[in-house]
Amino acid sequence: MENKLLPHSLEVIEICLLAGKIMLQGGAETYRVEDTMSRIASSLGIPHSHSYVTPTGIIFSIDGTEPAKLIRISERSTDLYKVTLVNGISRKISSGELTGIEAFDRLKEIEKADYAFPTYQQILAASIASGCFLLMFLGQWIDVIPAIIAGGFGFTCFVYVHRVVEIKFFSEFLAALVIGLIAFIFVRTGIGLQLDKIIIASVMPLVPGLLITNAIRDLMAGHLVAGLSKGVDALLTAFAIGAGVAVVFSVF
Repeated sequence: MENKLLPHSLEVIEICLLAGKIMLQGGAETYRVEDTMSRIASSLGIPHSHSYVTPTGIIFSIDGTEPAKLIRISERSTDLYKVTLVNGISRKISSGELTGIEAFDRLKEIEKADYAFPTYQQILAASIASGCFLLMFLGQWIDVIPAIIAGGFGFTCFVYVHRVVEIKFFSEFLAALVIGLIAFIFVRTGIGLQLDKIIIASVMPLVPGLLITNAIRDLMAGHLVAGLSKGVDALLTAFAIGAGVAVVFSVF
């Protein structure tokens, strides 16, 4: 009777690939994605599986006659809630609370769901965070409002430009440029005092902290390709932010 509850091996591959895809798009580490996929396959009756995960694609196969399958990851963001949900489904599969078919249906629901906060809440959070970062960097209280405004406008520019131009480099560059201009205007008009502290605090919501952390963790786990590619991605983001601020300083 238990064998009837186990899906076909091809269905197991589809379940594992879908779980890995959701986790990778949500910002999970490479080694965590591979570990989750192997645990799901083992719990569904496939003890020997092989996976190769990079930030842009997943290859998964099992021992037998079934061919390996590849899916491409074209969009990546930060959605740790989805990563948590997939981990929860993996644990329920391992404990026998979910069958393969039930798990696949839930994974489909998670993939289609949008758990992101509304845009205005993201902008508000970025603004408040900018003011808090300024105080953390030992800035003066008079610069808190300029940092909040600059950080909010910069993050707004990043969000809406990225919807038009899908290349993150340009949206991050323009966002840093806007932050630099606003901070410079505040200091020139006497509303703000410390230009460097205002800019540094305002660009913090754009800094790829999770990407840098994942790159280091993947390198330490031995996933050199994934770690290096994520590190380069973070480096490009840092370069875009620095270039946007540098343009303001070079012009004014």
